[in-house]
Formats: sequence, structure tokens, C-alpha cells
Amino acid sequence: MQLFPCKESTCSLSSFLCHAKVIELSKIKIGAVSYLNTKPLLYGMQNETFLQTHELVLDYPAHIADMLKAGTVDVGLVPVAMLPQLPQYFIVSDYGIAADYDVASVCLFSEVPVGKIEIIYLDYQSRSSAALLKILMKEFWGINPQLAEARDETYRTKINGTAAALVIGDRAFEQRRLSTYVYDLAAEWRAMTSLPFVFAVWAGIKPMNAQWINNFNAVNAAGLQKLDEIAEAQKFSQFDLKKYYSHHIAYELTPARKNGMIKFLELLAAYP
Repeated sequence: MQLFPCKESTCSLSSFLCHAKVIELSKIKIGAVSYLNTKPLLYGMQNETFLQTHELVLDYPAHIADMLKAGTVDVGLVPVAMLPQLPQYFIVSDYGIAADYDVASVCLFSEVPVGKIEIIYLDYQSRSSAALLKILMKEFWGINPQLAEARDETYRTKINGTAAALVIGDRAFEQRRLSTYVYDLAAEWRAMTSLPFVFAVWAGIKPMNAQWINNFNAVNAAGLQKLDEIAEAQKFSQFDLKKYYSHHIAYELTPARKNGMIKFLELLAAYP
């Protein structure tokens, strides 16, 4: 289906589903990622009013997509690479996880330059990042190393010699201190396309009504006014979270970021 199912090109995301029927549930299940980068979006979902009508389910990105596909959650913060695998989808918020330049927490780590890498271990927690890596390999770096699916956390110990690894999320901050070469995938995407990259969006396989979307947008936006407070609350010493939230991560789906997402989905069709 279309990425943005709207007849008017100037519509905002909130208006795309303005004629949709209300999903009538006792509690709407929201699937989200528990990484540091989602803390600002989840900030407004911790209050009692929201939790009276919603249930928050936390897991890593690939599982959230699977739960949405299976119907065990109604709305999920879904890796963009998983959208084409859904039977249908509706983007139900103006917010998501994106990066205009370097993202810091989605990187290829190695002990040799990218052109000398012979094998890459893929982080099992994300599919969008692995898909982005494959596109960069073919379209930008011009390399064709062996790809190996990681099964557990031990894969990072294999980063040695000509073996590299894709690491995402909070663990990437630790790995930045250990590896000689760090290739930030969002920065590499920007260098290749001159566009931002969108890692995840709030999506559902059923439409939500306009009032719910407006309220959900407000809940997402609540934490963006308290980035410094949220950063300090994490007590995280491996990276400057104030800088991370204000510089590396972008949360609003602006037109430029949506264009980056459309470009990624176009390339993804060529490199599934």
C-alpha cells in the first residue's frame, strides 16, 4: 500500500486517517523499544491517564514488528524496513526515530577500513539497520563481504582482524570506545543521499481515528520539552545523552525526513 495514503499531497500525517473508524478496545496495546533513544517519546506514556486506556509493551525493534504483524499489539514503533512486510499499514503519528546526520548508536565497527572487511556480523535486534547496511555496502562502499546473522550478545567479541559487526542501541555506545573504525550508518546514508534517515515510525495494521492520533502526538511531544531532564535521569556515563537527544536523534517526521524514508523504501525494494 502507499506509504502515506492521502489524496492531498499537502496533508499532515495527522489528517491522513481523519475519516478512519475508531478501534474499539478496552486497552490499546502500544509496542515500543526500550532503548535510550526512545525515552523522550515514552516520557508522556508513563502517566496514569495514558495507562488507564493503553498498555505499554517493551521489546527490541524486530520483536515489535513481529508483534504488530501478529496482532498482539495495536500500534508499534516499527523499523521502517519492516513496513513492506505488513499486510497493510497506517502511520499513526508525526513522530518516530530519525537522524539528520550521525546517529551515534547505529554503527558498523571494525579493526580495519571498510574496504578490507571480509565478514560482518549483523545485530539480531534490528532489521532496518541491517537493511541499511546492505544498501550502503552495494550503493556506496562497493563491498561484498560475507554476512552472518548474530544469535546472541557474544557476537561483539568477534570484531577482530577482518571481521566486523553491526551494533545498534545502547550497546553501540560501549563499542565506540573499543573499536578502531566506526562507521555511523546514518552519516553514511546522508553522505550517499543528502537525506535524513528514519529508523522507526509508529504504525498500526488498522486505522486509528483523528482524535486518537492527535492525542498520541501530544503524548509523544511531551518528552521533547524535557530532554535535559530525561538525559540526567538515565545516569548514563558512556555518552553525552543531552547531546544525543538534541543533536543525534530527531523525533519529528518532517517533510525532509519523510523523503529520506521514501528513498530508503525505494532502495529496499531493490535490495530485500
